[in-house]
Amino acid sequence: MSDGYVDLHCHYLPGIDDGVRTLDEGLAVLRGLGALGFSTVVATPHIRTAMFDNRKAGLERAYGELVAIAGGLPGVPATGLGAEHYLDDVFWELFLAGEAVPYPGGKAALVELHYEVWPRRIEERFFEMQIRGVRPVLAHPERYAALFGSTDPLDPALEVGVCGLLDVMSLVGRYGHKSQRAAERMLDEGVYYAACTDAHRPGDVELVARAIERLRALVGAEETEELLAENPRRILAGTVEL
Repeated sequence: MSDGYVDLHCHYLPGIDDGVRTLDEGLAVLRGLGALGFSTVVATPHIRTAMFDNRKAGLERAYGELVAIAGGLPGVPATGLGAEHYLDDVFWELFLAGEAVPYPGGKAALVELHYEVWPRRIEERFFEMQIRGVRPVLAHPERYAALFGSTDPLDPALEVGVCGLLDVMSLVGRYGHKSQRAAERMLDEGVYYAACTDAHRPGDVELVARAIERLRALVGAEETEELLAENPRRILAGTVEL
């Protein structure tokens, strides 16, 4: 058994994106996830042009302010800072300039794509990230319209080493029936390397609890442990083997 689950996608930094609005809400999310068995929860605020124009320095400052208050509080898991990067030309400029926000340790970074339009030859950009020492982790593949009916568009990206990251709340209908069916299909196909909560507010914690039970029912206890604990640690350590 592991030393607890590791959440690689969560929005608990207050007031900087569509996640929690206040520090108290952020602490409630962290404590709630801690009670579910998460020993580490990485903050992944959005960096998305014209929507969430966050930058590395500001996110590091916001994270430092939270840690100064939350660090060591009872029931609060260990934390870390990354970002959910919308993969566009602005992201690529930030990445090349060292201004993206990879996961702690710098071995991997979380990216998301347009929900309705699948980008052409995206696998080339993912391959270029890995050449530069950063493994791309793709947020919630089940929520992209191009993948609702088939995983085929994603296959070239998986072949170059992208790690698919399941949003567990998809399994209990949080994002609609199409995403739920896609998530179940991709679990069966072995698309996902890890799973996460993508929690945005304290009320999500109850859904996450239900979703973990659903995940366990679908794939069993051993694979649930791999998706929520062992493989997230491998992503952070840079020891992914696909």
